[in-house]
Amino acid sequence: MLDTARTIVLITSSYFVVQAITAIKKNQSNFCANWLGAALFMGTIFLFVKIIEFSEKISVGISMSTNLFYMFYLSLTFFHFMHVILGMIILAAILLKARQGGYSATNYTGVETGASYWHMVDLVWIILFPLVYIIH
Repeated sequence: MLDTARTIVLITSSYFVVQAITAIKKNQSNFCANWLGAALFMGTIFLFVKIIEFSEKISVGISMSTNLFYMFYLSLTFFHFMHVILGMIILAAILLKARQGGYSATNYTGVETGASYWHMVDLVWIILFPLVYIIH
C-alpha cells in the first residue's frame, strides 16, 4: 500500500512539472515556480518515506549481503533515491531562475530540460516498482 502511494506521489510530481512547463509557455514565471515547488514537495515526501523504509530494513539487519534480492533491491532503490535528490536540486535551481524571471514563453529550454530529467527519474521508478515490490 505504501509502495503504491509512493508511486502516486512521484507520478503526481511529474504532473506538476508538466504544469510548470505549461505555465512558462504562457509566460507565467510565478506559476511555473509554484508548480515546481509543488513537485519538490512531492519529491520530499517520496524521499522521507523512502528513508523510513531504508531505516526499517537496516534496523532488522537487512543489508546488501542478506541475499541476492536485497542486494539488488537496496542498490537499485538507493541509486534511484540519489537521482531523485539530483532531480530535486535541478528543479530547485530552475524554480529560483523562474522566480527571477529567467525564463519566458520564448526561452524555456532549461525548464524542459529539467523536466525531462525529472520524468526520466519517474520512469525509472515505474520500472523499479514492479521489479522490487510486486514481483518479489
